[in-house]
Amino acid sequence: MSEKKIKNIFMQGPISSEFIGESIQKHSTNLKIGAHSIFLGQVRADQIEDKIVSAIDYTAYTDMALEKMSTIREEIFAKYDLTCLHIHHSLGKVKAGEICLFVFSSSKHRKIAIDACEETVEKIKAELPIWGKEEFEDETHQWKTNK
Repeated sequence: MSEKKIKNIFMQGPISSEFIGESIQKHSTNLKIGAHSIFLGQVRADQIEDKIVSAIDYTAYTDMALEKMSTIREEIFAKYDLTCLHIHHSLGKVKAGEICLFVFSSSKHRKIAIDACEETVEKIKAELPIWGKEEFEDETHQWKTNK
């Protein structure tokens, strides 16, 4: 009996534009791909009462999150005719303006890539045990609620 290989989706700190660009470029040699859909989650400088968010410090129940993400990937591949699906989520401190989530789907056709990407993002937000502590400019903090 073989065990499925669980991909690590977590990266320490923000996801760089160089990493994103290289990820996209790697797919240029696959001539069966006709569409990519990309979601980039960026930390906002929200104003909450009289405070401004300067960063979010992400933590996760890593083992559980990776196991659940593996199941989500299987569900997405079973539902959509994808060439590939890549997910990267930050752990640790990510400043306002930096990227904390990168979801990248590829398929022969755009609607499939778009729908799969969107559903993946919604499942990540709803089902993965990942938490963010909002850090404010005045160095106070509070746990973030997903919207």
